[in-house]
This record gives sequence, structure tokens and C-alpha cells, in this order.
Amino acid sequence: MNSTTSHTLHRRHLPQLDGGVFLTDAGLETELIFHDGLDLPAFAAFTLLADERGTARLRRYYEGFAELARERGTGLVLETPTWRASPRWAREVGYDDAALDQANRDAVSLLESVRAGHPGGAPIVISGNVGPQDDAYSPSTQMDADRAHEYHAVQIGTFASTAADLVTAMTLTYVEEAIGVARAARDAGMPVVLSFTVETDGRLPSGQSLGEAIEQVDAATDGSPAYYMLNCAHPTHFDSVLQPGAAWVDRIGGLRANASTCSHAELDEAEALDEGDPADLAARYVALARALPRLTVLGGCCGTDIRHVAAIRDAWLGRVAA
Repeated sequence: MNSTTSHTLHRRHLPQLDGGVFLTDAGLETELIFHDGLDLPAFAAFTLLADERGTARLRRYYEGFAELARERGTGLVLETPTWRASPRWAREVGYDDAALDQANRDAVSLLESVRAGHPGGAPIVISGNVGPQDDAYSPSTQMDADRAHEYHAVQIGTFASTAADLVTAMTLTYVEEAIGVARAARDAGMPVVLSFTVETDGRLPSGQSLGEAIEQVDAATDGSPAYYMLNCAHPTHFDSVLQPGAAWVDRIGGLRANASTCSHAELDEAEALDEGDPADLAARYVALARALPRLTVLGGCCGTDIRHVAAIRDAWLGRVAA
């Protein structure tokens, strides 16, 4: 076993599967672009790891969420800043294979150091974040499951040799890519979480219903994903399609909603950040509790920041206490 892998804490059993409340982070890329004024070619936040200043900025971002979790004794899932750190996108920002591999390793190492700075208390889980091979809203090309398996095995293989506890694939738009990611993770011995995005009608950008997508992936992978998530959509986009008591709904364990109610097309055209209303977003999370009984991982996506996650944390814990 690789010496880095030996420091893995939760790969054999993910603590969020036992219930409780686990926070995760928010809209990293939109915060860096709109709050900090940084230029992120291809939305590639992992490029900040190339120097000390960028790494320090990422550390401050994650430390804030670690403190949020510590304040109220919740668990925490930290996602590496590697949503774009896969071969296609790496080439677009000038990274060769060796540099890409190192960037993914550095991302995990950064989160290891954040976790080490918060010993004791509730668990902190490190997730290797995987993004789609094409556009996250409207992919121009789609891979079959075998090609997606081959493509994502590169990044997932790197994560398997680090201290990452699992991999999470976010903003997936069609089933075949999700199946490929799940198979690549299984081959690498990594727990995997799959997160779909949906349009304003609650369907995947591919047009498939959310329930059918989850059922199809589970059927094709023998139910290997640890759980599913939803990200990069507002609760008003999908609350009406959740079917209380349906088996596929019970597979949803995490939510990272957008601050904005805008569609993906509208967000693509936006020149200013729509930060929405943190209190309203938090209330909508609480309203989903009955429909999503397995929901344990709570965070945000585009337009959200630490204010939104703090509001979600407090509203959710208030519901639990009540």
C-alpha cells in the first residue's frame, strides 16, 4: 500500500452513511470569479494550486467550512478543487499528464492539512471531486459508458493512491457518463457518489427523468454508488419530481443547490452573480427533509458561499432539534 493511501481514514466506511448532519462547501468557482475577481480559465480552480498565493486562498476557503462544522459539531465532507482536473480540461489550461496527476495529489494534500488542523470532533471526509468531460449544462458530445470509464479512470486512479476517502462526480448531465464514473471508481477500489444536475423541469439536461436516471445507473452498476446527490439546480427546479417513499428517492444523500432560481441557460449568460437569499434557500432545504429522508450532506453550488451554508446548517439543525 502506498504511504499516502495508508493515511486514508474513512474509505472503508463513509461516516455520512450512518446519518447525522454533514456539511460540505459551496460555489467555489463562482466565489473566486465574482467575489475575488480571479480569472479561472475553463472554471479550473485547481490551477490555483500552482503557487503559494493560490494555495493559501484555497486553504482559507476550506478552513471557513471546517470552522462552520466545528462550531455546531457537524460532520464535514471536503471536496477537492478538482472539478476540472481531468484530461480534456487539463489540456485546455496547458497541463500535461504529469502536471495533472500532481495537481490532483496536491489538492488532496491540501485537504489533508485542513483536516489535520481540526482534530477530534465529528468526522472530516475528503472527497476527490470529479467533473464532467464536457459542458456541465449542455454537453456538445456524449460518451458511452465504456469511453466514460476509460476517461475518468485517469483522475480516479490518482485519487485512489492518495488519502481521499471517496470520489464525488458532480454536475452529471446524462446516465452513460455516470455509469462510466461508477465503474472506474469500483475498479479503483474507491467509494463513489454521483451527483446529477437538472433543468427547471426537474429532468436531466439529457431529457431523462431523475428517477429513471438513478434507477438505470444502479441497475448497470449493481448499486455500487454509495449514494446520489443533486447539484447546480435550485430546489424549485426539482422539488415537484421527488416521490416520497420511492426507492430511488431514498438513494439521494446529498444536496448542493444553486443560490439562483435561474435556468442553466440564463446562468450561462449572466454577467453578475445572483446570490439569491440564504435564509430562503435554507428554508427550502428544510422543506425537502420529508421528501428526502436520507439527506445528510448539505452544501451549496453556483452563487452560494459560506453564508448560505451557515444558514442551511442552522435551519437544518433547528429542524432536528424541534
